[in-house]
Amino acid sequence: MALLGPSADVIRQLVTICEEYAEQHGLKYNTAKSELVIFKARKYNPSTESRIMLCGVSLNVVDRFKYLGHMLTDDLKDDLDLERERRATAVRGNMLARRFARCNKAVKLTLFRAYCQTFYTSSLWVRFTQRAYNALRVQYNNILRMLLRLPKHCSASGMFAEARVDDFFAIRRKRIASMLRRVRGSSNSLLRVLAERLDCPVTKFWVEVAFGRAK
Repeated sequence: MALLGPSADVIRQLVTICEEYAEQHGLKYNTAKSELVIFKARKYNPSTESRIMLCGVSLNVVDRFKYLGHMLTDDLKDDLDLERERRATAVRGNMLARRFARCNKAVKLTLFRAYCQTFYTSSLWVRFTQRAYNALRVQYNNILRMLLRLPKHCSASGMFAEARVDDFFAIRRKRIASMLRRVRGSSNSLLRVLAERLDCPVTKFWVEVAFGRAK
């Protein structure tokens, strides 16, 4: 489970509610596996109020943690999660190239679409460096080259067009457009507010990518 709050006091209140519920229902929290991350803000110094207790134990403060497979960091940047996806894509791509080297092109392309185009939680990537972004894009391109045994420096756009496979940017636009549609159609009032606020950096980025104004 994850608790989110705008301040340390709110988190303490939420933790107290959890402790009371656990006591009433015979449950026990594992404090060794519980962590605290303080998301940074420009005008906020968390050092004086970061101590949060759970069942009498002070929670360990970390600068990153994985939630449902997505890497979150205290600076709210996505470079670490992009690197996670790059490594996972490389592992899957190498496995395909090794195990299915003798298969025909149609089989290889089917496997490539199934194993290398997931880009898990990629619609949440909003704040990242171009270096981390390009590293994943190049990794994706190289896997298809390797799988089809194409020259290392062949045109990426021509390669994807010839194979009739979505390139990296097309996948990004589709993932983000899908996310934007689901958020706008959600029954959750908080998500609907997010979708309607075009001055929100996340929503603004989604709209720009979905309509081809950003990559």
